[in-house]
Amino acid sequence: MSLGIVYLIGAGPGDPELLTLRAARVLGRCDVVLLDALVHPDVLRHCRRDVEVLRVGKRAGRASASQARIERLMIDRAMRGAVVGRVKGGDPFVFGRGGEEMAALRAGGIRVEVVSGVTAGVGVPAALGIPLTHRDLAHGVTLVTGHTCRGGSEPDWRTLARSGTTLVVYMGVGNLPRIAAALVAGGLSADTPAAVIEQGTLPAQRHVITRLGRLAADVAAGGIASPALVVIGDVVRLANEGVELTRRRRAA
Repeated sequence: MSLGIVYLIGAGPGDPELLTLRAARVLGRCDVVLLDALVHPDVLRHCRRDVEVLRVGKRAGRASASQARIERLMIDRAMRGAVVGRVKGGDPFVFGRGGEEMAALRAGGIRVEVVSGVTAGVGVPAALGIPLTHRDLAHGVTLVTGHTCRGGSEPDWRTLARSGTTLVVYMGVGNLPRIAAALVAGGLSADTPAAVIEQGTLPAQRHVITRLGRLAADVAAGGIASPALVVIGDVVRLANEGVELTRRRRAA
């Protein structure tokens, strides 16, 4: 029996219509799909009816299959000759542990290909009309995680405060008080515009637009919870026009 192949597939930031054409085609070839919790179920419409679906979780604060078990499942199915789709929210290589899984698969002698997706750090701000770069407002963007594993290193928030870039923070809602305080201590003005977007690109999308100094308090008052994305920088000032465009598109 010949070995199968594993595709690491990015499903985009939430809205299933943001799945790429290549991802849809590859899903139609899969014998087995390992699905993360944040992937919209409509993505499975691109799969064959006889596909084996393994739901492996991966959502902050909730039980899920261990990373080692996920890797074993992929290797096991591929060893049996299956075409395996490992489907992740966003892009596999942006805070998706795609690099770890690729290394494990290669070490197991399994062929692996990456199918890129729209990462939340790009797709979610766009849903609110926030450009990540804009002439005279931001010359670059920094994608950073706000969640650190026990004993792991934390981003250097004070250095990031002086970067002059738009900051996009993944998995940061639970650590907003510490993140905001560190950025202000690093020299970023407490009046810097900031937004937190929950369930971005989906019909249930909610957001808070405020200032860095009030970010944690306003998010708590608004009841915003994970999954949510944080955007910090002057480009957030441009959000209101985008909100109107988004509403008109959904009403059409």
